[in-house]
Amino acid sequence: MANISLGAEVYTWFMRESGAAYENQLGHMIEMCNKSGFTGIEPMHFWMGDLTDPGLLKESLDKNNVQLSGIALVHDWNNPEETVEEVAGANACIELLTQFPGSKLCTVQMPTGRHDLEQRRLNLVSCVNAVSKRAVDAGVECSFHPNSPHESINRTAEDYDVILNGLDASVTGWTPDVGHIRNGGMDILAKMAEFRPLINHIHYKDWDGNPEWALMGEGKIDFVEITQWLVDEGFEGWIMCEDEADAAIEDPDAVTLHDGEYCKEKLVPIIS
Repeated sequence: MANISLGAEVYTWFMRESGAAYENQLGHMIEMCNKSGFTGIEPMHFWMGDLTDPGLLKESLDKNNVQLSGIALVHDWNNPEETVEEVAGANACIELLTQFPGSKLCTVQMPTGRHDLEQRRLNLVSCVNAVSKRAVDAGVECSFHPNSPHESINRTAEDYDVILNGLDASVTGWTPDVGHIRNGGMDILAKMAEFRPLINHIHYKDWDGNPEWALMGEGKIDFVEITQWLVDEGFEGWIMCEDEADAAIEDPDAVTLHDGEYCKEKLVPIIS
């Protein structure tokens, strides 16, 4: 049996009216994870509402038998060093995570354009390494999550080459998001094999190129093949479903339930 667990990332709910409809409803999302058969959840640091209180968060997680797999820390990181606001946000997130041993700090850059690309990629690496060093010193494991909007500087194979090779592997791992890898024009398994030593967290979303995302199981991503590869490679940790299909704009609860059923049918037999 592989030591792999399945969870959900809250961006699926954030898509609806830019998250306004589900503001301060992390407790509801935790409940939906439980109903969907997921055992973990990954919220975004700026969208946790009252559950930034570790006591309230633990109460909600325990009530639903769901674990905090990690928190996505989303900042711009456009400068050679973190801004005062970025340092404060990162430190607050790190402090919260120290209350949940085993949960990861997942760094995600807010896409703000591909101008000054060479310098800004180096700035991103510098800031992520600094954040991760402080987190690891506090006992929190870290993972960097690239994304693929057209405004992202961690979108293409060249971006990955510069940024992933620049990460301080002693403090920072990599979260391959299989949908973002394919959306950036790369072969998923080839890229994961290339940077296999960095992988310590996984994100799943489906892609069909029309223009981008599809409901899990209805696009062109072969999750069965990828999951089998992870098992064969001895990966241990979380696979997080972060479904960005258009259906999530109208009904993120239904999408999460769908993803849970898909995972139960297709992926659980592989990791069990």
